[in-house]
Amino acid sequence: MLKLVKFSRLLSVLPLLFLAGCNMVVMAPSGDIAAQQRDLIVISTVLMLLIIIPVIFLTLFFAWRYRRSNTAATYAPEWHHSTRLEIVIWAAPLAIIIALGAVTWISTHKLDPYRPLDRLDAERAIPADTKPLIVEVVALDWKWLFFYPELGIATVNELAAPVDMPINFKITASSVMNSFYIPALAGQIYAMPGMETKLHAVINRQGEYEGFSANYSGSGFSHMRFKFHGLDQVGFDAWVAQVKQQGTMLSRDAYLKLEKPSEKEPVRYYAGADADLYNAILNMCAAPGKMCMNEMMHIDMMGGGGKESAENREKLQYDNRHADEGIVAPAATVPATGAPARSEPAERTDGNNMQHDMPGMPSTPGMDMQHEGHSMPGTDNGADPAPAQLNNNN
Repeated sequence: MLKLVKFSRLLSVLPLLFLAGCNMVVMAPSGDIAAQQRDLIVISTVLMLLIIIPVIFLTLFFAWRYRRSNTAATYAPEWHHSTRLEIVIWAAPLAIIIALGAVTWISTHKLDPYRPLDRLDAERAIPADTKPLIVEVVALDWKWLFFYPELGIATVNELAAPVDMPINFKITASSVMNSFYIPALAGQIYAMPGMETKLHAVINRQGEYEGFSANYSGSGFSHMRFKFHGLDQVGFDAWVAQVKQQGTMLSRDAYLKLEKPSEKEPVRYYAGADADLYNAILNMCAAPGKMCMNEMMHIDMMGGGGKESAENREKLQYDNRHADEGIVAPAATVPATGAPARSEPAERTDGNNMQHDMPGMPSTPGMDMQHEGHSMPGTDNGADPAPAQLNNNN
């Protein structure tokens, strides 16, 4: 019996050993949105445990109660149905599913990242004269760029905001998809090139918090982290003054140098930034000679530019923008980079080139589809392919 008690104590300590290296910030956040998301996790877990715990207990109880050596237990080999038992078996899970569905429906709308905040925390509403802080976020390779358009400053890998002030994040990316995430503040939201996502949040306690990319985006992903400072108004004003005092100017040329892939980038301050730089990044036209996405969409909305718009093709090519400088875009593939393939195509024993066979179809010995005059879409059969057009309307 003594050995059994010692063993049970050991089992109770094991979960603590597994959690010893975990950061519990998700379950102890400092922002109201993250706190509501924490509560949602707890409520969902408790609702599911309402059925899981009884099932585990009854499984162990039945195994002990109806063990072979217990001759006092009722033996009913012909038993096959109990209305009361069927009601319990089906009613309990159904009630839990209904409750989970209701919680999910309400929280999905209430915690929509695009929805403006309606409170500072569970006990305080947002004052009527409160003006939110606007922060424009750009995910670069592999660093974070933050614009404060109303303050005229920008930073790299450092973010700050006053306590109890709503923050409106506008989020985009320069190349590959990332995910903007500050666990203490709110849930993650994706950053995608050519698109803008939004997040509304508020920090309720002063402190220094970790922010990072939660979506793999290449070799520098592990170090794509930044610090988020929750400050009182005096501290935030002092931080803004420090950025303006120590910062330089973020011009288009400075941004194009910053945009190039780099790892473990230090914190940088910019006392001023090009007023239209964020919109140019969003519309993928920060580099000279590129057509902005909103201009292209306007052309399409007006019916297209006709055959003459073929000259816009080069203005709309954004991938591998640093190839001429020897910097290959992350996860770039052949033939976009012009780099050789990492492995040669498999050799065929029947004399055909495997590249010309249609995927998923058996090959016919001695037959090459391209040589027979049937080329696959996008292959070169001796004639120049037709240039890609924005619109073929005349």
